[in-house]
Amino acid sequence: MEYRQLGASGFKVPVLSFGTGTFGGKGEFFAAWGSSDVKEATRLVDICLDAGLTLFDSADIYSAGAAEEVLGEAIKGRRDQVLISTKATFRSGQGPNDVGSSRFHLTQAIEGSLKRLKTDYIDLFQLHGFDALTPIEEVLSTLDDFIRAGKIRYIGCSNFSGWHLMKSLAIADRYNLPRHVAHQAYYSLIGREYEWELMPLGLDQKVGALVWSPLGWGRLTGKIRRGQPLPETSRLHKTADIGPQVDNEYLYKVVDALDEVARETGKSVPQIALNWLLQRPTVASVIIGARNEEQLKQNLGAVGWSLTPEQVKKLDAASERVLTYPYWHQRSFPERNPPPV
Repeated sequence: MEYRQLGASGFKVPVLSFGTGTFGGKGEFFAAWGSSDVKEATRLVDICLDAGLTLFDSADIYSAGAAEEVLGEAIKGRRDQVLISTKATFRSGQGPNDVGSSRFHLTQAIEGSLKRLKTDYIDLFQLHGFDALTPIEEVLSTLDDFIRAGKIRYIGCSNFSGWHLMKSLAIADRYNLPRHVAHQAYYSLIGREYEWELMPLGLDQKVGALVWSPLGWGRLTGKIRRGQPLPETSRLHKTADIGPQVDNEYLYKVVDALDEVARETGKSVPQIALNWLLQRPTVASVIIGARNEEQLKQNLGAVGWSLTPEQVKKLDAASERVLTYPYWHQRSFPERNPPPV
């Protein structure tokens, strides 16, 4: 397993990490993702560690905290062998302060995660979304207190827009507060908007990307193709309207290209989609999920080899989209605005 430096920090993470949204299975939405109990989760953690995958990503809202509880049990006795990242910001209760990135809610959320995970510290804590109502100074000073207390080691954010992240970094620099070293963002062969602004920002400010939903919200599993019904086991039956939207014809065009490369390489469609991401600038780790051992082992097969430049170009061309303003205008001035890829 290859390890990469995370942003401007000295912290190294494996290029594949494991997302625990499939743990717990509480509630209709997360049950559609998966429902691994402690026994199954422990087996999945075993397989990950054997492959050199040591980073496990969670969040306080995954199955209402059950995912963190299951992960805590699954890593019992081997905390020193794993890296844990988790997230908070979204609503966790009915109270007026049970939401956002205020000092009140972050303190509540972080202490709760530590208890559920049965650990004294979190390796990487990320703001799950941007809170426009809480001053960024309050957010970062709260996280700084947790870092100084030894309860958090590094911080990052998730689902920020470019100006959200840049403003946070500027305030961190102004007041000597901790900088985000990671941005957990949606990025896939059928969702390349990350490249328009967030990737150039990541390159300029040295913020590493942790990629969520690298298979396009379950659309690049190799089971969805032109003229075929959606498999009964697909979670898209319940979650398609919640996640990123994709035009069917565009999806089929990308899958056709993936099928062509699959024939050339002997690899599976998801392995190719994951490997493509691992060759993109700023990408430090791609978060894979799995509802069972077979899915996990298949996804782990995305490392240890590389697509050829010609194959990358083929996939790039199939997945290219028309840019929105101002990005199409900036691309017309490549002499001084070179694209990041």
